[in-house]
Amino acid sequence: MGLSADELARISALTLAHYQDCAEDFRAGTREHDVSQNIAALLAPIQAQAPCRILDFGCGPGRDLRTFSALGHVAIGLDGCPRFVEMARADSGCEVWLQDFLALDLPDRYFDGVFANAVLFHIPSQELPRVLRQLHGSLKPGGVLFSSNPRGDNQEGWNGDRYGAYYDLANWRALLTAAGFVELQHYYRPAGLPRDQQPWLASVWRRP
Repeated sequence: MGLSADELARISALTLAHYQDCAEDFRAGTREHDVSQNIAALLAPIQAQAPCRILDFGCGPGRDLRTFSALGHVAIGLDGCPRFVEMARADSGCEVWLQDFLALDLPDRYFDGVFANAVLFHIPSQELPRVLRQLHGSLKPGGVLFSSNPRGDNQEGWNGDRYGAYYDLANWRALLTAAGFVELQHYYRPAGLPRDQQPWLASVWRRP
């Protein structure tokens, strides 16, 4: 039995409400996170000449939008949390779209890269194939998708006030391959620690 439309709406509403309520604390707690490894992993395989057009999917308060802009790229943010969108616009000066991840409206073949850092795991597994196809379609041919998610044993459900799905590498590969992507690399984070202390699975993919 899949999730009903009402159940999906509730998942989205409660997860977004969590971030709306803790937006200031979230910004303060993540402002200094070093994701330079992830940003480099996205940018390195992009074949287009700079400046590249980058979608920061689930941009949150806008930390990484500022980084992409400082590197000379055209960064566009997207988030479903209204407070995050306000913060990201004010802090980065970038264009930021307010869109629910389950009701996306993305332009076709528009982006050179999509940066999905710590976000795709919030999408219920039954909806993820559709969302991945939408991201695939929004990339120019040859474009690159970066994703980073907390890994797990393919379990799914509520973690406090947030919904999440936690995949292992084999299932994540299967999902991205089915959506039309070709894997470029994957790695675990934080770097330099034993695997059991690396809760994050990062991966880089190309639209052929």
